[in-house]
Amino acid sequence: MFTLLQSRLGRFRILAFLEGVSFLTILFVTMPLKYLYQNPEPNKIVGLVHGLLFLLYLIELFQVKVELEWKLKKTFLAALASVIPFGTFWAEKYLYLKTDEDDVKNQN
Repeated sequence: MFTLLQSRLGRFRILAFLEGVSFLTILFVTMPLKYLYQNPEPNKIVGLVHGLLFLLYLIELFQVKVELEWKLKKTFLAALASVIPFGTFWAEKYLYLKTDEDDVKNQN
């Protein structure tokens, strides 16, 4: 966990995970509470947190793109992943970890 905090990509991966969890929480917990049980309060709170995480995700994505010189396609896929349920978890495996592996190979 602490090694993730040492790099911009690592911090981005943590943020992506949190953004993905908050999105799923809205979809599968707070939205049913709001519409099935007429309880909108959890949706307001989690929605606010998710909105903040989403904005931070996009800002950090741009910074990762610049620092790691990601191509437009990879950046677009990472941005798209944030608006698709389970997308950031897919991106972890197919976009972010691949970058980590490439970085390790380039250091050797």
